[in-house]
Amino acid sequence: MQVTLRQLAPWIAGAALIALPFVHRDPYHLHIFVLILIWSFAYTSWSMMGRFGLVSLGHGGFMGVGAYVTALLWNHLGLSPWFGIPISLVCAGFLAVIVGYPCFRFRITGHYFVLVTLALSGIVLQVITASRDWTGGSLGFSPNRIKGNSIAVLQFEDKTTWYLIALGVWAVGLLIWRHVDRSMDRYALEAISEDEDAAAAAGVNVTWEKLKITVLSALMTAFAGALYTQYQMFITPDTVSGIAISLQMVFAVIVGGVYVALGPTVGAIITILLAEFLRIGFGTKAVGWDNLIYGVLLVLFIIFLPKGILGSAIEKFRARRPSG
Repeated sequence: MQVTLRQLAPWIAGAALIALPFVHRDPYHLHIFVLILIWSFAYTSWSMMGRFGLVSLGHGGFMGVGAYVTALLWNHLGLSPWFGIPISLVCAGFLAVIVGYPCFRFRITGHYFVLVTLALSGIVLQVITASRDWTGGSLGFSPNRIKGNSIAVLQFEDKTTWYLIALGVWAVGLLIWRHVDRSMDRYALEAISEDEDAAAAAGVNVTWEKLKITVLSALMTAFAGALYTQYQMFITPDTVSGIAISLQMVFAVIVGGVYVALGPTVGAIITILLAEFLRIGFGTKAVGWDNLIYGVLLVLFIIFLPKGILGSAIEKFRARRPSG
């Protein structure tokens, strides 16, 4: 049986990514890689819904719940992240059901659904900011640190350890995306995105299918928020929640390619490198510039490159490849 280069490519790439922190040990570069991998997972979670026409601006809320619930349980109750993270996922899933079920049950779609989810992000941000006695408000919040490394509380000083954890989470995100892509749910959701009435007439449970993908997306986003908190050990309402984070997710996925598994990863590379370029090049003068640039680029990509960078590149490659 002949093995092609195309079949070997994922294994070669995986081996290279695993070997990377042992070959290149620069702490700053590893830090950037960790951020890219964590945000790639978060963006992938948004694309789970976005690719089926469920445009949500509420994922900043889900990420904020995952981040703050995990950190608050650790600081105030001494509950390890091994228990705090599952509880935060339950909270995010419950929130997704509360918001999603009425919308899907009563056919709230399109820009009305976007507005509902937009309100969700704003509400979560305001609750976190207003609960300053517990969350630190706009000043930020730091989980209690322990000395050295501890797997029991998911605190590691070594960037290599965090890189491998983030790499594993990123890979799991791709596997989940692949599983959904190859499942019958994909065809049901695509039918729903084309015509809900026709899908329902064909026997598709529209409300249930939409709710499943929404809860899955919310759980993944909340997990990304919890992981980001454990890595950074400092969060503010604006860095893990709110409308700005939701818009950042939308921008990254559309720029990278919403219909391609690695599209969100490409988007993460662009957003993280752009933020670092502005921070290093302009310092505090560039605060807020990234959101302005995201908005301008988002409009340009929607008009001129709707399938994103990776999606358009794959389409051109397939068009040029000789048939037969």
